[in-house]
Amino acid sequence: MRTSLLALALLPVATTLHSQTPLTVGRAVRATLARGDTARYQVDADSGSIIRLTVDQLSTNVLVRVLGPDRRPVGGVNAAPRGVERLQLETRAKGAHQVQVVMVDSVPGEYAITLVAREALSTDPVKLVDQLLAPWDRRDGPGAAVAVWRGGRTLLAKGVGMANLAYDIPFTATTPTNIGSTSKQFTAFAVMLLVDDGKVSLDDDVRKYFPELPDLGQRVTVRNLLTHTSGYREVYNALILAARRLDEGDFVSREEMIGLIQRQPSLQNAPGAEFNYNNTAFALLSMLVERVAGRPFPEFMAQRVFGPLGMTRTVVRADRHATVRGATVGYSRSATGEWRDLGDLASSMGAGGIYTTVGDLQKWVENYARPRVGSAQAIAQMMTPFTLTNGKSTGYGFGLFIDTQGPLKRVHHGGADVSHRSMLAYYPAIDAGVTVQSNDGGFDSGLAFRIAKAFFPELTPPVTAAAAAAFDVASYDVKRFDQFVGRYALDAAPQFVLTFTRSADSLMAQATGQSAFRIHPTSDSTFAIRVVQASVTFHRDAQGKVTGMTLHQNGDQKATRLDGEAEKPWAPTVAELAAYAGRYFSEELETFYEISVKDGKLMVANRRTDAGPIVPDAKDAFTGTGGAADVTLVFERDRNGQVIAFYAGNGRARDIRFARAR
Repeated sequence: MRTSLLALALLPVATTLHSQTPLTVGRAVRATLARGDTARYQVDADSGSIIRLTVDQLSTNVLVRVLGPDRRPVGGVNAAPRGVERLQLETRAKGAHQVQVVMVDSVPGEYAITLVAREALSTDPVKLVDQLLAPWDRRDGPGAAVAVWRGGRTLLAKGVGMANLAYDIPFTATTPTNIGSTSKQFTAFAVMLLVDDGKVSLDDDVRKYFPELPDLGQRVTVRNLLTHTSGYREVYNALILAARRLDEGDFVSREEMIGLIQRQPSLQNAPGAEFNYNNTAFALLSMLVERVAGRPFPEFMAQRVFGPLGMTRTVVRADRHATVRGATVGYSRSATGEWRDLGDLASSMGAGGIYTTVGDLQKWVENYARPRVGSAQAIAQMMTPFTLTNGKSTGYGFGLFIDTQGPLKRVHHGGADVSHRSMLAYYPAIDAGVTVQSNDGGFDSGLAFRIAKAFFPELTPPVTAAAAAAFDVASYDVKRFDQFVGRYALDAAPQFVLTFTRSADSLMAQATGQSAFRIHPTSDSTFAIRVVQASVTFHRDAQGKVTGMTLHQNGDQKATRLDGEAEKPWAPTVAELAAYAGRYFSEELETFYEISVKDGKLMVANRRTDAGPIVPDAKDAFTGTGGAADVTLVFERDRNGQVIAFYAGNGRARDIRFARAR
C-alpha cells in the first residue's frame, strides 16, 4: 500500500574507466571510481540465459546498469547507497552484454563486482522457479515463498531465505506473512457476504453507516468505496503530505480515516467518475462490516471466512504490534546497506493487514472456482470491472484487478506494506493460480506472472505465421511511432506528464522533472521500459485516434493525451521565485510548509523532512521528487497578483490547500 509516483530518472553515461573488462563467474573484481567515472565490464551470454551480479559498494554509492548486445538498457539497480547491490536479469539476445558501474557519490570510493551466475534458463518450471528466487535463497537476507496450483492440485509450494534475521528463522511455505493490499479482496468479500445476507446494499449511501461523515454535495455509495471511485482523499498519500513519516513507523489511528474525510472540503472527483486507488475507502469498509455485523472485523473474518475455508494460518492483524505466531518480519535496506525492521503500516486493516500463507491463499482462490462460502453471483460481481460514468472500464472490480495475460483472463491483486510484498494471480479459464510473497521491501511481486507463464503453457499460445507477420520487432518501422508522439497526463496526477518523442530511430519518453529514456516496441501499440519493471500501452478511440495510454508499473495508471504543444519551459528569475517564499498552513492537514529560495532554486520543507528542490512546470506550477519535495504545487494569487496559497498533491491525494501564513 506504499504510495509513490513513477520514478524513471536515469544517470547520464560518463567517461570510461575500464574498457569492457570480461567478468568470470565467481571471481570478484575490485576497483575504484572517481567522480564522473563509469566502469564497463563484459558478460557474454546466449539468449534465454539468466545473469546474476553483485556489486559490493565498499565506500561509494554506484548505479549498476546492463546494456544488451544492441547497447540498449535491459536492467539496472541502485537500491541503497552502501552495501551489496544484487541484480538478476534474463537475456533476450545472444552476444556481449555490457555492465556499467556508474558513479553516484561525488567522493571517490571502492566497489567489488562479481558475476555470480550465468546459466541457461531451465525449461523445467520447478527448476526455473529456483533460478528466479535465487537472489532470496540465502541466510543473510529476507526471503520469499511461492505456490502454484491447478485444478485443485498443488504443483509447487516452497519458501527460500529467512523469515526472521534476528533469530535465524527460515521462510517456508507455511510461514504467515503480511500480504498488504492483496487483503482488499477479503474485505470486499466480507461486504458481499453482508449483501448476500440482505444487510447491506451496494447502492446505499455511505453516510447511512457513517452519519458522522460530511455531506460533500454528492452521494458516495458502498459500490464507490469498493471500486476506488469515491472521491475521498487517499489516507496514506494525504498523511505523507501532512509530514507523517510512514517509512519510519509513524502511528496512524483508524479514527484518522474519519477525521480526514470530515476535514475534506469537497470530493476530489464526482463519485463513479474517476478511478483513484484508495486505502481510505477499504479502511472504511472494514468499519462498515463491524458496524453492521456488530463484532470486530478480525472476528468476523475468522468466523465467516477463514474458519469455514480451513485457512488455519490466516489472521487479520488489527494492531501492528500484536503477535502473529511464526510470522515473517519485513525488512528494507538502510542507507548503509543493512537490513532494517520498520514494522507494518499502522491502521491498515481493511486496506491490508492480513497475514497468511501461500497454501491458505490457494484454499481462498479455490473458493472462487467452487464456492463453499459466499455465492457464485457475489464472486462474479467482484470479478466484473467497474465502468466509469464516461463509459470507460477501470479494469478493477471489487478488490480485484481484471485483465488478460496472453489470451487468458487474469484476476489478480498485489500488495505492498512497508517492507512486505505479495501477488496473487488467478486464471479462471484453466482453474489455476500463482501466489508469491516476500519480506523484502525490494522484491518484485510481478515475478508471479513470469512463474505463471512457465507453468501454464496456455498463457503463451503457439505463434502462427500470420501472428508473426503481424508484428516483427526487428522490422518495426520507427516512423509508425509518430502517431503516439505527444504529451500524456496521468489521470490521478495531471501535473505529472509523460512526453513521447522520436529522434531518428530512437523512441524516447520523459517524465516530468526527470531524464529522458528509451522505450522498446513489443507490439504495434505496446512498449517496454527496460530500465525499470514497466511498460506502456497506447489507446485509440473508435475512429483510430490515439487518445490516451496506460502506464503499467505497480498496477495500471491511466493517462490522457493532451492537445497542443507543451508550453515553453518557464525559467523564473530569483526575484520571481522569491514571490513564493513563505510559510503556508493547511487546515485540512493541520500542517505547515516552508517555501524558500536557495542557490537559485525553490525549496520546500516541512517539520519532518529536509528541504528539497521543486522545478517549474509552468508559471505558478512546480513539481519535485524526494523528501518533502515529492509533491506538485500549484500556487494561487489574489487579484493584485500576490501569492496567497498553493494547492498540493502527490498522486492519490490532490488539491489540498495551504494558505499563506506569512
